Amino acid sequence: MKKDNLPKKIPVFPLSNFIIFPKTSVPLNIFEPRYIEMINDCMKSNKLLGMIQPRDTEKNNRANPTLHEVGCLGKIISFTESDDGRFLIELKGMIRFNLVSEVFTKKKYRNFIVNYDDFYEDLINQKEEINFSDLELIFKDLKTLFERKGFIINWKNLQRQSLDEAINALAMASPFTLEEKQILLEAKNLNARKIKISEILTTYTLDQYNNTTIQ
Repeated sequence: MKKDNLPKKIPVFPLSNFIIFPKTSVPLNIFEPRYIEMINDCMKSNKLLGMIQPRDTEKNNRANPTLHEVGCLGKIISFTESDDGRFLIELKGMIRFNLVSEVFTKKKYRNFIVNYDDFYEDLINQKEEINFSDLELIFKDLKTLFERKGFIINWKNLQRQSLDEAINALAMASPFTLEEKQILLEAKNLNARKIKISEILTTYTLDQYNNTTIQ
């Protein structure tokens, strides 16, 4: 996608406990009426929508929650309607955005003016490929955390992906908290995301050390 084709106003899906990163794909089960309406409208236009996390505050309005400032534009690349009226879609992350202002319409779902200026690098296909030994070196601690938490990752499969695709996929699939994943989503670029992953992993390593009792 070219930056000239990016929509300035997008429908936004505020979904708790869910983050999508650029160059990753995830399945979604859509059943709530307002989001059924949203997906219907998206399929009739450019198939684009924004995914964003509500802020985790006790005072947050569940029907109209306060949102984080950074989300990710996604494109519907697969669509199926179930017998009971649900939509089963696959969404591919395209580029992150900053919220600018909400646009109030007669639609049941929310629309926002967004800005992509900080994230045009997401649209670039990195040429740097990564081999398995590099991946093991970069993600040695992450791999240990995945295994300790019972997460299964096909590491060899990641060999066929570029470095940014691999890092984004692992960041999204990681056993980090949603707050930590939001930090990774907001990291300016690939190098910043690698540094943030390392910093987060350090806290997990320290926690494991502090929770170890010597008999």
